[in-house]
Amino acid sequence: MVFENEYILVEREDFEIPWLKIFAKKRCKEWSECDSATKELIFRALELIEKQMLAYFKPDKINIASFGNMVPQVHWHIQARFKKDSYFPNPVWGQKQRNAQLQLPDINTFCTQVAHLLKEHL
Repeated sequence: MVFENEYILVEREDFEIPWLKIFAKKRCKEWSECDSATKELIFRALELIEKQMLAYFKPDKINIASFGNMVPQVHWHIQARFKKDSYFPNPVWGQKQRNAQLQLPDINTFCTQVAHLLKEHL
């Protein structure tokens, strides 16, 4: 876990690319079921994490998506994408394009920075 408060939980997905997920803590299957405080904090966290990913990893693109077919709980994915990652330009759930060996800054340091940012601003 990267961060948690009474409304949201931020986790790291262990993958080739930097990838965090923000979950609503209240049980809600659909976005419309979230209370306004949860919605606001999710969007603020998305923005803070995106900006930190851009500054720290310098990716070619940030992907933000909300899927919930396998995990029927409101959550958002934030991924730093690189033209040389194994799946680019496809989504990471798509067909692998190559066997990439990305040389990225330390993900644990990034997660610590994100935790501090979220504690300070949420």
